Formats: sequence, structure tokens, C-alpha cells
Amino acid sequence: MAMQLKNIFMEGAIPASFIADSIAKHATKTEIGGHNIFLGQVRADDIDGKIVKAIDYTSHIDMALEKMHEIREAIFAKYEITCMHVHHSLGIVKAGELCLFVFTSSKHRKIAIDACTECVERIKSELPVWGKEIFEGDEYQWKVNK
Repeated sequence: MAMQLKNIFMEGAIPASFIADSIAKHATKTEIGGHNIFLGQVRADDIDGKIVKAIDYTSHIDMALEKMHEIREAIFAKYEITCMHVHHSLGIVKAGELCLFVFTSSKHRKIAIDACTECVERIKSELPVWGKEIFEGDEYQWKVNK
């Protein structure tokens, strides 16, 4: 039987209440001494005089979930983290809204920070997720990750 891969995707922006609930759920895990959170937000970039008003995220979902599982396994093997949560938007996310939430926890802060940083960098470079920048007037172009 195939392994059930953890779904990291949610439609639209990631609400602040979702992040707050995720943090609150860790209060009972008293072995944790440090959390680190990365929040990716859509910027209203000015590109050649056109302002980005939103990004439309798309993905090859099956490939992305398999790759995220590989990344997750590698992070857990490398760092002594207690848990790691990753959530990425699909669909339209407006400038100022959140599109990526990575949350790592460990007994010690440095491990949580390092694990979170590596996870974010690997997501940005390895996950098959693409963003179409939508400008005022509904022109668009494919986003280049930086």
C-alpha cells in the first residue's frame, strides 16, 4: 500500500488565525524549548513600472508532495527537531497576504532556527511550485524565485 503523503497545500492565503492555532497546539509539548517560524508574504514588487497585485500559485502536486516528504525526512535526519509543519498556498494570494508557513520546534532554539532555514531554502529551490505574478490591469508573468 502506498504511503500517505502529508498535504502541505491550502487554497488561497494562509490566515493568521491558522498560524496562531498551530502555535497554540504546541503548548502541551513541554519538551520543546524553542520554535522558529518563517512566514512568506507576497510583495507588491515594482517590475518595469508595473506593480504586482497578487501571485497565482500552481504546482505539480503529486511531485511536490513527494519532494516535500524527501525534504522532511532529510531535515529530521539532520536536526534533532521535535516537529516541523509546512503549509504553502495554491491559487491567488494578494500582495500583503501570506503564502508560506514553515514552523519547526526543538529542545533548543538554534536547532529549530537552523532546521527552519534549511527547510525554507530547500522548498524555494526544489519544490515544483510556480507563481504567476499578476499586475494591475491583469497582465501577468511567471515569477522567478530569488
